[in-house]
Amino acid sequence: MFDNNVFLKDTCKNVSENGKVIGYEMQTNITYYRAIPLSMMEYVHVAVDGEAVADEDIRVSLDQNDWFTQKEAETVTTYKWEYGDPLYIRVLKDGGLSKGSHKVKLTVAVRTAYIPVPLEGTKEREVVID
Repeated sequence: MFDNNVFLKDTCKNVSENGKVIGYEMQTNITYYRAIPLSMMEYVHVAVDGEAVADEDIRVSLDQNDWFTQKEAETVTTYKWEYGDPLYIRVLKDGGLSKGSHKVKLTVAVRTAYIPVPLEGTKEREVVID
């Protein structure tokens, strides 16, 4: 239902800090029609070329300043994920994605006050890393 909100086109890229590629990141919109506190994010799953990424290697941020593990995000009530604003998803991996084409699959689920099951969206994109 919300698959078109997941994994925004042309947002997957390698990320560098202090001249070193530390991983890669992408953006997603919320899989709901209104805002929620970040603590209501149920999970984020990433797979590259058919291989799942470990949850402990995934970080999320609403402002690209404060990054949280998924476990930490469970307690973050002061950040509100607004409809239409992206969530930045970073995967820590030395060297990031290798140059060339990759199939990246992103799954995002959130909890809401009115629906007893998480709302999940999945999108797979072919990305090219230069």
